[in-house]
Amino acid sequence: MCLPLVEEEFRLNVAQTGFITSSVLSGSCIGALSIGSLSDRFGRKKLLIVSAILFLLGSGLCAAATGFTMMVIARIILGLAVGAASALTPAYLAELAPKERRGSLSTLFQLMITFGILLAYASNLGFLGHNIAGIRDWRWMLGSALIPSALLLIGGLLLPESPRYLISKGDDRNALKVLTLIRKDVDQAQVKLELDEIKEVASHGSKGGVGELFRIARPALIAAVGLMLFQQLVGINSVIYFLPQVFIKGFHFPESNAIWVSVGIGVVNFGATIVATLIMDKFPRKKLLTFGSVVMAVSLAAMTALNYMGDVSKLAVPTMVLIGVYILGFATSWRPIAWVMIGEIFPLSVRGIGTSFGSAANWLGNFIVSQFFLALLSMFHNNVGGPFAVFAVFAVLSIPFVAYFVPETKGKSLEEIERSMVKR
Repeated sequence: MCLPLVEEEFRLNVAQTGFITSSVLSGSCIGALSIGSLSDRFGRKKLLIVSAILFLLGSGLCAAATGFTMMVIARIILGLAVGAASALTPAYLAELAPKERRGSLSTLFQLMITFGILLAYASNLGFLGHNIAGIRDWRWMLGSALIPSALLLIGGLLLPESPRYLISKGDDRNALKVLTLIRKDVDQAQVKLELDEIKEVASHGSKGGVGELFRIARPALIAAVGLMLFQQLVGINSVIYFLPQVFIKGFHFPESNAIWVSVGIGVVNFGATIVATLIMDKFPRKKLLTFGSVVMAVSLAAMTALNYMGDVSKLAVPTMVLIGVYILGFATSWRPIAWVMIGEIFPLSVRGIGTSFGSAANWLGNFIVSQFFLALLSMFHNNVGGPFAVFAVFAVLSIPFVAYFVPETKGKSLEEIERSMVKR
């Protein structure tokens, strides 16, 4: 939301604006790829703490940036933190959650992200036009990220280690303690049965590493990378990142009105993710993904047709409505399920590195789409129908991918999923 203000402050051209946005994504890709093997070696908890420290450093540098170069460096550091946390969190949540509620509990991760986006919009509106203590409003907007970064650090220090990671390192005693702590609603006999199942599967596991990932987990890797690439190629983050520019350049909105559009979309985004949390464990994952693809394809195609066949000056409101439908379809399906599934489908011995590959694919797709979105918009003479047509094609292509390459994981334990994926 503060991007137009930064663009004005540093007198950036289109390429520089796009690079500032996408620099965090390149850092995220690097962070996601590098964290996987480390988490398999040192544990999920320790690396979450490292991510929180990087969040603090990156957020502080963003707020203090004095020019284009410093902003890019700060955003890359922030990206390292985002990538690391995005690769760690799905595996960590999947390993702690009971199988009956793993989908909904893991979706809380996405719910908190959308809530954070909504809070960021609200915070930015609060700071907009207020240069407190002589400090520009956009610096306060970016600096406010220090608060959730500090909370993440505190939470990381208080959280338990994953019981499955502890078992993979032979620490059965502490694994039982953690399982007992997080399974308070079941009796001790069931806790021990779960512990025994985890130990039995872990005893047949390999030593991990990239070589083992490609040897024993190719179907899981194909599913994870494909899910994450399609999640970005349907254009969601480009819409969220650049929505103010779309309405400023495409519909000639004043900057303040364009920011309010972002807030409205943020509300829809958050509300739809609440719905996803409630339904995640009630419907098969593959059916929800297909539903989301159809909704996105139809709404994107409708936006394309409207913006090429109608009077652009009268299409701002219909475009907003269709963007809302598009985000509703995405937020109830592809956003949460892709992140849930990359934490579910990899064998324990390569779960950390496998999840990191999936997360890196997400950030790579995000980088590509975000890097070229403004240029694509310019190529179509600021008509949003052009980029939306491209995204609609990928939404259609995602349907056969889900049908043929994505396994069904609803209601299965991680150990059951591991056995079926290794057989595949």
